[in-house]
Amino acid sequence: MARLKEAYVNEVAPALMKKFEYKSVMQIPKLDKIVINVGCGEAKDNPKAIDAIVSDLMQITGQKPYLCKAKKSVANFKLREGMTIGVKVTLRGERMYEFLDRFFNLALPRVRDFRGINPDAFDGRGNYNMGIKEQLIFPEIDYDKVDKVRGMDICFVTTAQTDEEARELLTLMGAPFAK
Repeated sequence: MARLKEAYVNEVAPALMKKFEYKSVMQIPKLDKIVINVGCGEAKDNPKAIDAIVSDLMQITGQKPYLCKAKKSVANFKLREGMTIGVKVTLRGERMYEFLDRFFNLALPRVRDFRGINPDAFDGRGNYNMGIKEQLIFPEIDYDKVDKVRGMDICFVTTAQTDEEARELLTLMGAPFAK
């Protein structure tokens, strides 16, 4: 069992129950899933770019990414319907907790001039979104094999009803929010 999942059951859930005075254990917010998305506009010119992104995301998450296709044709972007323009991975269960642990404890401290993540990036319904400028912060990625530095969007989806509950949940799980 992942260390973070054990910590959630033994420490985080009871702390949330006490702070927000829930009547039922089913009201305690929990992390539902983590979605990692990498958009790639250059894929229309260079099909090998998608392969590089897929291999990077597979190394980072341990799961095969889903290829995202364009829904509409856009002449200004020279984009046709059905062209692959990005990839995404949805993590749940053990892999989600394992990724979360590595992300908070290994990857984020490797960001240059890191002072914590933005505590205001919640969406009003208890979900947290953040962007990363480079995939090199993950220890699984070999610097010499990277063809281009790419960023990614990471979305933490929780069952929390408010931003305050979600912020407390992520803080107790180890999220390094800026003061």
